[in-house]
Amino acid sequence: MTTFLTGLVRFRRGQWEMVASLLIALGVFMMMQPFLMAAYSWSFTVTLTGTILFMIVGKFPE
Repeated sequence: MTTFLTGLVRFRRGQWEMVASLLIALGVFMMMQPFLMAAYSWSFTVTLTGTILFMIVGKFPE
């Protein structure tokens, strides 16, 4: 757990790619679920944020 947090603080690619991928997956899940309209309303924003973060993180060092 501490290595994960250290990687986030030091802006390492692996840890931030995981965060971006989780955001994308969360956004897709929010888009597919039929229960909460608020989650559906925010799904595009969450997915877009994860996608942009993933593109930015691609420039981080290993």
